Amino acid sequence: MIELDGVTKFFGNYPAITDITFRVEKGEAVGFLGPNGAGKSTTMKIITAFIPPTSGNCTVAGYNVVTHSLDVRRHIGYLPETVPLYTDMSVKDYLAFMGKIRGMSQQRIRARIPEVIETCRLQEYYNSYVSKLSKGFRQRVGIAQCILHEPDVLVLDEPTIGIDPIQVVETRNLIRGLGGDHTLIVSTHILPEVSMICERVVIIHEGQIVAVDKPENLATRLRGVERVEIDVRGPTKEVMATLKDVEGVQAVERKRTPAGEDFNTYEIETVRGSDLRPQLAAAVVKGGWNLVRLQSMGMSLEEIFLRLTTTEDQPAAVAPATTT
Repeated sequence: MIELDGVTKFFGNYPAITDITFRVEKGEAVGFLGPNGAGKSTTMKIITAFIPPTSGNCTVAGYNVVTHSLDVRRHIGYLPETVPLYTDMSVKDYLAFMGKIRGMSQQRIRARIPEVIETCRLQEYYNSYVSKLSKGFRQRVGIAQCILHEPDVLVLDEPTIGIDPIQVVETRNLIRGLGGDHTLIVSTHILPEVSMICERVVIIHEGQIVAVDKPENLATRLRGVERVEIDVRGPTKEVMATLKDVEGVQAVERKRTPAGEDFNTYEIETVRGSDLRPQLAAAVVKGGWNLVRLQSMGMSLEEIFLRLTTTEDQPAAVAPATTT
């Protein structure tokens, strides 16, 4: 649905992005991450046909962003970081206006406005002036105009920035509900947001893609080992010795146990690609101890992001592994 192949953009002699290549499949939700100045906004502007690439190709719904930019725009709903709202209009009139400039017929506009109002939970504000709305409800109006013309692709730039925690949760739920019916690409600095909304992440750093994959896959590739946490009621030294003896275990570390609990927590590193949970559980039971919890642990998205966007010891070979 979205495909970038070797996309490069120069501003004068400065390369804002270099050789950007990735795909977003139909119905997929992808998070687009990177520190400030990494090239996120430039890439988003190329995808939305706002600016052309210097070289390379970008297509949306099969249309080239340079040669068929109007077709691309018909297939895209765009929510910029600062939503372009007309505050002297009512919500209803604003959506009608946006429908007109997108070339929608009056009949279609009349049919769609109640639908997007309901989807975005704006029923109480149908006739309210945009100027009277809170930041959170203005974001909802922005999403409403984004989906009004029933686009295949939604491009959302920092969709929850600057709104209160309750509105953040409601906006995330709204965006999550749009997945499946639409192809989503979400640019954000809020890393937990990506985990809640997106199935896959694209991480950009200094104008280049450094990773394209599911967060859990990136964790395995970066760490090189699998990680398991286990809670056991039993003598510490004997439990640790038994866990270390399980074939495939590389290291065992006792973690701090929450106050008031009568068990110990251990973090176990195992050979990459292995699942030793059955063997670990069997070893605990054979030792005559109580198994309280056994859980696979991945790197957090924050750890992945910092590892990939920190120059020191940055793994250069991560990006090419998965681009589709």
